[in-house]
Amino acid sequence: MASNNKVVITGMNIVSALGLSAKENWENMVQGKSGVRRITLFDPSDLETQIAAQLPASFDEYASGKVKKRQAHQMTRVTRMCYVCAKGAVEQEGIDFESMDKSRVAVILGVVNAGNSSVEGKEPTRNSILKGMNNAMSAWISMQYGLTGPSYTVATACSSSAYAIALGYDLIKSGKADMVITGGADSTINPEEIAGFNLLYALSTQNDGPEKASKPFSEDRDGFVIGEGAGIMILESETSAKKRKAKIYGELAGYGLTTEGYNIMAPKKDGEGMAETMEKALADSGIDKSEVDYISAHGTGTTLNDLYETMAVKRVFGKKAYDVPVSSQKSMIGHTVGAAGVIEGIVTVISIQNNFLTPTINLDQPDPDLDLDYVPNTGRKEELRVALSNSFAFGGHNATLVFRKY
Repeated sequence: MASNNKVVITGMNIVSALGLSAKENWENMVQGKSGVRRITLFDPSDLETQIAAQLPASFDEYASGKVKKRQAHQMTRVTRMCYVCAKGAVEQEGIDFESMDKSRVAVILGVVNAGNSSVEGKEPTRNSILKGMNNAMSAWISMQYGLTGPSYTVATACSSSAYAIALGYDLIKSGKADMVITGGADSTINPEEIAGFNLLYALSTQNDGPEKASKPFSEDRDGFVIGEGAGIMILESETSAKKRKAKIYGELAGYGLTTEGYNIMAPKKDGEGMAETMEKALADSGIDKSEVDYISAHGTGTTLNDLYETMAVKRVFGKKAYDVPVSSQKSMIGHTVGAAGVIEGIVTVISIQNNFLTPTINLDQPDPDLDLDYVPNTGRKEELRVALSNSFAFGGHNATLVFRKY
């Protein structure tokens, strides 16, 4: 039975190169800090790209305090990222699942892969099958709290966790769940995947001065920088949240999902598919274009993405496009692939809460073809009520989420 219930956000957490909590990430993004460094997870000397936005070195110690030793051996580092991120979100909000109907709490995560790469170790171990399961993240979170609602993962490349959030929204709107733990985790910081992306000419090779390498919308951009991390967003029906007297951070007003059916790697020419996705998201949420105050861009720093996303914004908003600030958090934390949709969605919600725009850093050489307000280099105060968060993926899997001040 479809419900008129609003879908609200009652918990959020992030682990990324800029910190091991949403608060730490937000504070560093407000200051325009970069998390990009030379790779230390393995020796990258033989690779064209030797930089990435790695988690802080303190992550392993932090995770060991939240994951039982036996469990830790059955999880990859990426699964541990997701698990501790979820535990952090639940603990921070003091959610008592014993007082809820656990069959009405779902876990839906965006997962491209479980991170069972050579960085985990080359030899098969007793736990290698468990480590390789990309459904392991949702399973571990469900087991931790004894949740018996739907629990699964969705894989749509760089838009995976945005898709997971959209599916969570549908479960609540249809009246089939009261709460959905959603989000995702990813790390492609391993020799094989970096070498693969290098063969596609997709990654920045600016190894000297890594903090400056991720530069969406810049004339001298030369590809994206790989990031890693996890994000968890807890969605809940307004009725359930009020019953629990939960803190409400914002509203998920709707979404747009499209598939371009065009090219496995390149977006549709002139941003046509991206524009269609934003249009669908606005229609779904019943929000007029004039109400949109900010766009969290997919903003990868690749030639085509930044050009076509800019064209798409102009196609959707017309003259108003020049009045809508657009910025990219990937300039600071790199491209977290499967986790990008949720991490950037959380930052968008916090931006609305705080009436503050995070910057696109490293925008020192503006591209004359890209002439929107990209919030260059320095964040700023701005009254925000409605914002879009874009995720556009290889395979043409596009997602736009619409967030509104509660």
